[in-house]
Amino acid sequence: MVKNLAERNSNIIYWASGIVSICGIIFEVLFGALGSYILGDGVKQYTLIISLFLTGMGIGASLSEKVMKHLIIAFVYVEFGVAVIGGFSSFTMFGITAFAPEGTDAFYLYLITLVIGALTGFELPILIRKANEIGVTLNKSTARVLFSDYAGGLIGGLLFVFLLRPQFGMVKSAFLVGCINVTVALVVLWLFRKEIKYFSVHVIVGTGIALLLVIGLFFGEELAFTFEQKLYKDPILHIEESSYQKIILTRDEEDVRLYLDGSLQLSSTDEHRYHEVLVHPTMSSVPEPENVLILGGGDGVAAKEVLKYDRVENVTLVDLDPAVIDLANTNKYLLELNDGSLKNKKVHVKNKDAFQFLEKTESFYDVILVDLPDPNNESLNKLYTKEFYSLVRNHLSPEGTMMVQATSPVFATEVYWTISETISSTGLNTENLHIDVPSFGNWGFVMASRKEIDLGELKINVPTRYLKPELIPSLAVFGKDEDGKIEGKNGKYLTLKPNTLIDPHLIQIYEKAWKNY
Repeated sequence: MVKNLAERNSNIIYWASGIVSICGIIFEVLFGALGSYILGDGVKQYTLIISLFLTGMGIGASLSEKVMKHLIIAFVYVEFGVAVIGGFSSFTMFGITAFAPEGTDAFYLYLITLVIGALTGFELPILIRKANEIGVTLNKSTARVLFSDYAGGLIGGLLFVFLLRPQFGMVKSAFLVGCINVTVALVVLWLFRKEIKYFSVHVIVGTGIALLLVIGLFFGEELAFTFEQKLYKDPILHIEESSYQKIILTRDEEDVRLYLDGSLQLSSTDEHRYHEVLVHPTMSSVPEPENVLILGGGDGVAAKEVLKYDRVENVTLVDLDPAVIDLANTNKYLLELNDGSLKNKKVHVKNKDAFQFLEKTESFYDVILVDLPDPNNESLNKLYTKEFYSLVRNHLSPEGTMMVQATSPVFATEVYWTISETISSTGLNTENLHIDVPSFGNWGFVMASRKEIDLGELKINVPTRYLKPELIPSLAVFGKDEDGKIEGKNGKYLTLKPNTLIDPHLIQIYEKAWKNY
């Protein structure tokens, strides 16, 4: 009987270890995702989060040495702490971002990462001691608890990537995982009740925490939505967290705006300026553009401009996120902007990574339009490298032309000219263009082709709202503070170098350039 009880209790310890490790790894990757979304630069944020979490685990493991008695109660209250702090983490993070002074959100995120890491590090030594106390040999108990912990870590990572983030979002996921933590604590509390003093008091505390988390699970996301609304000037029409990014559509009177991970992608009041410069100089530079490739542009507006050319027979649009395509095909405001272009029989949508698409396709294109988000993280940075632009060049027809959106030559001068230098390093001839787009500011493009480009010869024979042929050469005139002759602190001009996969320095330049905007 005693042996059976010991075996049951040791199995409880192993299962508890596996479950709380699942919760721990979910909180770790959740904090990384929060940092990436709110603070930007995903690689930097994930690196800091992992480092702080592991440091916290070390601190927690060290502190756990002082706990040699009442191990179950210690474990239960550690789980209560993880449940409360972790469960409310996303909710409070959005609130702090909306209302607190700048920089507070980063401090808060790093602090709770350290705290949750410490609590997680506190768990394992306590469980190992308890397993040993039950009567299992130390070597055996340590190995089994560690196995449960590591296996649980794998499960937690997979659950977050494939279930929690896409299905529940970051706020609900945090509350749900917190509920699991407090449930484990209450179950362990019940199963070891005979050796615990003031059992009912601990149950009341745990039940109260569980009730708060359940309320947060059902109502927290709605309140967090009001926090997030504070981050946007206009009322939010649509909010969605896809497998790749957060998609937000806002509207104020006639101004409809699309945001991806907090970055503005278009405004209906002036998108025509941006898209006409992106599309028409390129299309008019090719005598008979029949085959067109659009990389990005999931909103469908660039495709609408391309379809104005009757000679076009095929438009291949490559956008990673099917959720953006679906929104462009179903939302009435986006349909008004894109004229249903993505439903046109000439348009073929591929939900693929642009880099991988170019590596595998054997097609050649008369026009390639690179309408991708700015290089504000590592996954996007690779789409602004010499290797990527070499792939684009290799899929241009002999007379083909490409156009790349290249951020702002005013706000991010060094970024813009580094992109231009990177494209030039592939051997293509380039022309630099920029245009004032009120919702974005002054915005830059790089036009490139194997042939020489003469902007003065370009004719536009399709309807436009802004662009006309005689205006195109003027788009290549840059002011002294944006013309690429960037003067450094020592009075010498900076030397630009191509951005590559091996030396991805563009992301650091980008972060530095935009930190004040």
